[in-house]
Amino acid sequence: MGAYILRRILLMIPTLFGIMAISFAVIQFAPGGPVEQVIAKLTNQGGSDRLGGGGGDAGGSNFDAAGDVSSKYRGAQGLDPEFIKKLEKQFGFDKPPLERFGMMLWNYSRFDFGNSYFRDISVLDLILEKMPVSISIGLWITLLSYLISIPLGIRKAVRDGTPFDVWTSGVVIVGYAIPGFLFGILLMVLFAGGSFWDWFPLRGIVSDNWDQLSWPAKIADYAWHMTLPLTALVLSAFATTTLLTKNSFLEEIRKQYVVTARAKGLSERQVLYGHVFRNAMLIVIAGFPGAFISAFFTGSLLIENIFSLDGLGLLGFRSVVERDYPVVFANLYIFSLLGLFIGLLSDLMYTWVDPRIDFERRDV
Repeated sequence: MGAYILRRILLMIPTLFGIMAISFAVIQFAPGGPVEQVIAKLTNQGGSDRLGGGGGDAGGSNFDAAGDVSSKYRGAQGLDPEFIKKLEKQFGFDKPPLERFGMMLWNYSRFDFGNSYFRDISVLDLILEKMPVSISIGLWITLLSYLISIPLGIRKAVRDGTPFDVWTSGVVIVGYAIPGFLFGILLMVLFAGGSFWDWFPLRGIVSDNWDQLSWPAKIADYAWHMTLPLTALVLSAFATTTLLTKNSFLEEIRKQYVVTARAKGLSERQVLYGHVFRNAMLIVIAGFPGAFISAFFTGSLLIENIFSLDGLGLLGFRSVVERDYPVVFANLYIFSLLGLFIGLLSDLMYTWVDPRIDFERRDV
């Protein structure tokens, strides 16, 4: 097992390199970079007159001499080319792309993500500041979806074809079909002061006076704020895992070893949880890393926007819109690395659930 783990870790290096290289290459062709973002803000505020150094045609002679500098950026006409060069140096665009990419990889290998372009804070501190919200969402969604899905999927497999299976399948399919963000908006309209009841807060993960509350009150306040976002996210999460669990158990129940176990006089519960459970749960465990990463980041993006939860999903979205590349690439690097390690952890969980699996004898 040690050799397998080492091979997987070594394979993470080219995988991570490929992810970062492709993303970096795509960014080079994306319009509206950070320099253009600053230029747009300045020109919208009439900043070109102030920065030009004197009057409406300020910087005109310099522009003629170095027109190729400002002409690269949309809306830069009329700005001092020296100012444009300072912006390029500030954001690191005065260096060739390959040099910038190499420096980025070297810094990221030491977990040095630099500073945000548009926030007066280091990228790592910014991510750590937003992480508690995303951790709360990711852990609760994963826990709740598995606590609901596994028992429900087992029950549906045991009672396959019965009225219980039919109507629960209808509920599961409807839940899967409704987008989480749409259901979140519906919950806000119904229960967060929309057109009906004002039972839950519209924004945030805790109240403003949370520090002043007692521990029981803090727990209640936290649960009060998280009820609607978690409900919206659980709807589609538990649907997928329920059907996966049911189909996996149905496949195992029909195998010969189950018939043999029943013939030996074992109770249905002993057959189900003593024999079927271990084999059927393998495929569910395999889906755990993807479910966790999805709930931890991508799955909560729209929900964080709707309920104004200041987590990593919202941070990543705003960073892409603002072209805050250090934050974008740091998020990509951290979550890619996290996903690769969780994938390895999933394989190790395979061997824990079923010791018969030996990855040493398989190709990576």
